[in-house]
Amino acid sequence: MPEPIDIVEGLLFASDAPLEAERIREVLDLASVAEAHVLMATLKDRYERDGHALEVTEVGGGYRMVTRPALAPWLVRLVRTRTRVRLSRAALEALAIVAYKQPVSRPEIDGVRGVNSEGVLDNLLERRLVRIAGRKDAPGRPYLFETTREFLVAFGLRDLEDLPKVEDELVLPQLAPDEAGAAGAETGDGQAPVEQDPGPGGPDLAAGR
Repeated sequence: MPEPIDIVEGLLFASDAPLEAERIREVLDLASVAEAHVLMATLKDRYERDGHALEVTEVGGGYRMVTRPALAPWLVRLVRTRTRVRLSRAALEALAIVAYKQPVSRPEIDGVRGVNSEGVLDNLLERRLVRIAGRKDAPGRPYLFETTREFLVAFGLRDLEDLPKVEDELVLPQLAPDEAGAAGAETGDGQAPVEQDPGPGGPDLAAGR
């Protein structure tokens, strides 16, 4: 019968999402989550000691098998032959606002960017980089947005504490009650008379393994 550490290695290889310690405990029928963490630490040390091309990393609340950073130049050559997944500059702006100020409403995002963010938020929702976290207790009851686990995985973050620190604090505008209601396009109460975002195109989304 395979050793537990070999089973864990196979689970990591087969999983298309970060593998949580609780899930490992459940699959291997371990006595505690602590045992799962010990197995992962042992496997991680084995990969580092033997100089494998792969490594075990903690990301998005779980463990994942990824390629070592030193292999990046060759991986870049490989992905150049594939269709690239792109996020527009507008989408990256909106995603950054959500990441640093979540949960945040669309009127607040519009206020920071100065343009209508409905289209880019729809795009981010479709890519599962953000999700609806509820509704704001304000006129119009606009949706609140927050980042997802897929966001953490795409950008290689263990949690939101790993976000790069910003020098200046991002301040959300204080919307008057009538402005908040007018901007609540999610509720069907009307559209704010602001400029619409441009179409797609822009920096690549650095994602995955």
